[in-house]
Amino acid sequence: MHICRTKAAIRTTISDWRATGAPVVLVPTMGFLHDGHLSLMHRARERAGKDGRVVATIFVNPTQFGPGEDLDSYPRDEARDFDLLRGVGVDAVFAPDAREIYDPQAQTIVETTELARVLIGRLRPGHFRGVATIVTKLFNIIRPDAAVFGEKDFQQLAVIRTMVRDLDMDIDIIGAPIMREADGLAMSSRNVRLTPADRAAASVLARALDEAQSMAPTGITASRLRSHVRARLEGEPRAQVQSVDIRDAASLDSVSGPLTRPAVILLAVKFGTVFLIDNRVVHPTKETS
Repeated sequence: MHICRTKAAIRTTISDWRATGAPVVLVPTMGFLHDGHLSLMHRARERAGKDGRVVATIFVNPTQFGPGEDLDSYPRDEARDFDLLRGVGVDAVFAPDAREIYDPQAQTIVETTELARVLIGRLRPGHFRGVATIVTKLFNIIRPDAAVFGEKDFQQLAVIRTMVRDLDMDIDIIGAPIMREADGLAMSSRNVRLTPADRAAASVLARALDEAQSMAPTGITASRLRSHVRARLEGEPRAQVQSVDIRDAASLDSVSGPLTRPAVILLAVKFGTVFLIDNRVVHPTKETS
């Protein structure tokens, strides 16, 4: 596995592959990998095929963290990450530092102006500007044929798909399903920072989503379903509910009245100092156009 620290090194590696006609599939990460990340690597390998190449990135992107957020405490273990990536057959990893990525004189940002300001974007102003900008930079550096992102970050996936569409990027964006722990908690690098009590309490996220999934086909309205989910979460004393939203699963537009199309329930909840997100796409009994 090639370990590249500079833009020049990863570009040279990929140029050599391109000369043989090999497709390249990218999996951007912030490191501290878990089985959810590895499932993205496996999906990338499927997309690349036997002759293709898989590139992972490990970069804790400072521009998507706001003041007082967990940039400094975000978990890191680069040596372990490299071993895991070798084990799943990743061909190259791009692991730069911030100075390699961001010129001190840089002025340019990328932002999906409306989508970046709702839901998580409302809770974390500037977050999706940082996401869209770093992903654009990685796409320009690596120039992949396809890129894989996890569906746990549902709004992030929507932002990236919108960005790719709006900027005419010829890149196939692939969403990969959420991987969960035995108790249903969505796998996340932040989970290791939960105290034992908060880790046990955090399973309420999956239980609330399970209940919502069973209620969605009953003709319940979006507002009543949202209220039920919020009450379920607030019933856990350790849960600090930041946001409960129900949106159209295809567009992320607001929904009201009885559900008639697939909807996504989006949760943002803090346990102690740890900010967790989760989601579930739920379906009405009968979809209508």
